[in-house]
Amino acid sequence: MAEHDEKSGAEQKRSWVPNKVKHGTVKSKKDFDRQKVSDLVRGQKSVYKGELDPRKKREEQAKKRQRAVAPFASENRYDRTDEMSDFRNLFEPCEASPARLGALYVTHEVRMRNAYAQELIETTIDVSHMSAADRAFATLLTLGVVSTWGTLDDIINRAIQSPRDIKNDVRDALRISTYEIVMLGKAPHAAVDQGVELVKAIAPSASRLANAVLHRILAMKDDFPFGDPKKEIDALARSYAFPEWMARMLIEDLGAETACDLMLASSDPAPVFISVNSLKATDDEVLEVLAQAGAQPSALDDPSNKIDGCYRIGNPRALADGRVRVMFSKGMLLVSDASAQAIAASLFELGDPGKTLEVGAGRGTKTILIQSTANRVLGHQIDLTSLDSHSFKADLLSKRVKDYGVKLSGILTGNATRLYSVVDDRKFNTIFIDAPCSGLGTLRRHQEIRWRITQEHIDELAEIQLGMLKSCAPHVEEGGQLVYSTCTVTYCEDYGVVKKFLESDEGKDFVLAPINGASCVATKLTKDSPDAHFAVRFVRNKA
Repeated sequence: MAEHDEKSGAEQKRSWVPNKVKHGTVKSKKDFDRQKVSDLVRGQKSVYKGELDPRKKREEQAKKRQRAVAPFASENRYDRTDEMSDFRNLFEPCEASPARLGALYVTHEVRMRNAYAQELIETTIDVSHMSAADRAFATLLTLGVVSTWGTLDDIINRAIQSPRDIKNDVRDALRISTYEIVMLGKAPHAAVDQGVELVKAIAPSASRLANAVLHRILAMKDDFPFGDPKKEIDALARSYAFPEWMARMLIEDLGAETACDLMLASSDPAPVFISVNSLKATDDEVLEVLAQAGAQPSALDDPSNKIDGCYRIGNPRALADGRVRVMFSKGMLLVSDASAQAIAASLFELGDPGKTLEVGAGRGTKTILIQSTANRVLGHQIDLTSLDSHSFKADLLSKRVKDYGVKLSGILTGNATRLYSVVDDRKFNTIFIDAPCSGLGTLRRHQEIRWRITQEHIDELAEIQLGMLKSCAPHVEEGGQLVYSTCTVTYCEDYGVVKKFLESDEGKDFVLAPINGASCVATKLTKDSPDAHFAVRFVRNKA
């Protein structure tokens, strides 16, 4: 997400980066982050506590921003969600529509809390007293704004003499109207009038400014994306609403055609897939209820990529049906992208994976998929131990696997870049690493990622991923498999990490083996496709 705090970027860096750290002088934030990565990999920290977790960084930065805008927050305008009906009670008197006010509320919260829009929509817009049409329009505006955030700011900045003169809360309102004018092509009169009313809802004194800015944006909208996308990378990036550096990286990593397909598809709604939990139900039982609820379940179109228990939901709103909710509560099915299901199933391509360690278990979706697949393929669950770096996730995992009938040999918390400190000298027949990554293969589900991630974050993550592979390698039995998976598409996190691992001392005893019938899983993100995931299988040579 683009930041618009009062301090300049240089001042922010100076305030964030300490002059010195334990190991010497640090010249930049990137050097400081590299030092932290180095500390983790060299083992100077006994347990990884999320120091490099992008979400943790975002939470810390959000707290700083909240303190900086305390006068606005203290107005208590946004603190009365228990009284929420159509959002009017949260703002100053105005003539803005309920849908636009709902979008303003959610996008403000996304900025202030670094939250995910989809989660906020579910807890605010979806449960409001607005009409179904207003809820749908509010959702469209919210997801549209967060997915085009930086591009909208670029447009707004072109329409004013001094971008820093517009306060953040006013900019929140202008983004919505700019999205309507430029991206949706709404009728000019309605878009401008409603835009002025939106600004009036949070800053009545700025309504004349808003009117002038929106009329300038109206005059320049036909020039968007302000250049020739076929010749200029910045114009191409704006046309897809991507940061320029990210568009350039994707083209370099994937090729122009695949990159443009990904950027175009990233603004589409994500398809919804479910997996039938074979530990609690049969496919026929679940499909019958889904059909009755109008969910329109169907198997994947390509028979060659059929995944047992995986179905696409044609009408996702039907998942809120009471009969379907009962199945969720009983652990009979779960929502999971088809690519994630395919990777979990790949652990069984060589037969029984034996004693298995899952690294990066999170809230346990792949944990459930693994044991459900084991039950389908082998008729029983496998000896599975799960590991995550955060204790709160371990608590969540413990409850969730119980609800889904999953058995685990252990739930561990610790640093996967120092696996020995967690499992001692234990070895496993299979280690599955569901690595922390930039998540660029899931942009449709988390539209904010493209404006929050940086090249530095990606470099940091690649270092951690390589550290995890090196740390896990000695704990794989001879002849055993080490499966590495991400939900991103960047070269340095995928092929780059694989290459560096195979060239390392820890990786010299491993060879790449087929996975899902190919040298690697590298699904592409296109219209209506599952998410883009990456996975490889290493097999340890026998002595």
